[in-house]
Amino acid sequence: MKKFFFSVLTLLFSLTVYAQSEAKIDWFHLDKSEGYNGVASKKAHINLGQKQGQTVIVAVIDSGIDVDHNDLKDNIWTNTREIAGNGIDDDKNGYIDDVHGWNFIGGPNGKNVSADSYEGTRIYGKLKYKYENADPAKLNKTQKAEYELFLKVKKEVDENLAPLKEQLANTEEVRDRLYSALAKVETELKAQNLGLNDISKLNTNDDTQLAYGKRVAMNILRGKTNINSVDEIKEFASFNIDKQRQETQKKIDVGYNSDFDPRSSIVMDNYADSYEKIYGNNDYEGPDALHGTHVGGIIGAVRGNNLGMDGVASNVKIMSVRAVPDGDERDKDVANAIRYAVDNGASIINMSFGKAYSWDKKVVDDAVKYAEAKDVLLVHAAGNSAQDNDVTDNFPNDYLGKKGFLFFKKDRFAKNWIEVGALDPQKDEKMVATFSNYGQKNVDIFAPGVRIYSTLPNNTYQFLGGTSMASPVFAGVAAVLRSQYPNLTAVQVIDILLKSSNKFTNEVNVPGTDKKVSFTNLSISGGVVDLSNALEMAATVKGKKK
Repeated sequence: MKKFFFSVLTLLFSLTVYAQSEAKIDWFHLDKSEGYNGVASKKAHINLGQKQGQTVIVAVIDSGIDVDHNDLKDNIWTNTREIAGNGIDDDKNGYIDDVHGWNFIGGPNGKNVSADSYEGTRIYGKLKYKYENADPAKLNKTQKAEYELFLKVKKEVDENLAPLKEQLANTEEVRDRLYSALAKVETELKAQNLGLNDISKLNTNDDTQLAYGKRVAMNILRGKTNINSVDEIKEFASFNIDKQRQETQKKIDVGYNSDFDPRSSIVMDNYADSYEKIYGNNDYEGPDALHGTHVGGIIGAVRGNNLGMDGVASNVKIMSVRAVPDGDERDKDVANAIRYAVDNGASIINMSFGKAYSWDKKVVDDAVKYAEAKDVLLVHAAGNSAQDNDVTDNFPNDYLGKKGFLFFKKDRFAKNWIEVGALDPQKDEKMVATFSNYGQKNVDIFAPGVRIYSTLPNNTYQFLGGTSMASPVFAGVAAVLRSQYPNLTAVQVIDILLKSSNKFTNEVNVPGTDKKVSFTNLSISGGVVDLSNALEMAATVKGKKK
């Protein structure tokens, strides 16, 4: 019960965290001279002036994009070899009417996968029939490895389901406690002759229930300027408790349900064939394009049009490749999304997704190698679990296995891959996002990822946070570099962006802990990407592309 109680508190507080920040709306575009650890894209574009550069295609593998958004539509990639709506594969690439991209989690009947289970749950379901009643003493070496994996994922599923079911059962008790606390707040405000605007002055007299109600009310009021009564605070809090309840129910019914299968009835591919390419549909927006539209706007919202916000890059075309459901993406879809983007001219691919397991890593690795051979830069979000990626797995990643013979085998890593952690607009010890994954070996660099204002479906905008936002900030910076210096290879672009990053040596909070370490210990570069610095350095580098 107590665990759920505090999870609701966390939700209510998280909804107001951006409102509490005093950072400017465009802080991620700014630089140290303007008081922020942004990427200096504002300064860089001023310095570029009228220097246009070449158009760069950036693929966004995500949940889908609202390609009709007023702040995006002029920068959406169009497949000029395809005639829209004629039901014919005009360019003979196997995908019918793929005008602005493709959807690998849709089916031939036009339906779409919206939610999917977690990869660990799918592995559990896949292995359950083999090992649920197995005698470990009778297993061979290969089977024992699978059996150990089965036990691991089974334990994780069981340990997650139990508290979720408890949370669901206690939702109304949590609501009642919250209402009682807020009722006390209302009574005491009147008794102490205070209004809502004076709630910070409310004396709680060591009453823990009253203190709880005051804390919740203050946080909601910081984020909602149109609330005028305690009853309206109750309504807002109740709405978010209901939202939490729905999310909990979804995790039970979908995320941790090993029998859930949206694939066979919707996508209707041969899922057992990892290298099957032709399936899906051309609904590159999908049922919920919030995440993908936000990511796309960070990279390429039209600059200087006096709408909403500016993307990091100009002279960019955004390709929507839908492969990420509400849940964990599937390796086959990710691999095909990478290949589709490469084959259709993308020179940068943004991947703001990740998971703890990879059942079919080889098919993704092969696609990564394909992108590497075609000189395509892959930008990936480090993850939002406040974990050390040097210790805990995060997929997909740049590790491609061993290379060589016998005793001369060495680890092989993709050279076209960049892993991005998230930065907060706050400075000094609070500059790293509290949720961001990190790693001195497996995270390359940091970019702004908190309080990022960008496009949402239906011509709207919103602040969101996550390494999902940091990754496209980096991708946008890389796009400017590839636009202005088209002879640079993906490897050269990565090298320049790492070397030209702003280095910080101050101590910071390790995400998820009270421990402090030097910022240099949280990534390979020890830096924050800086477009202005990168452009200066790029001018001194001789490109290798023909």
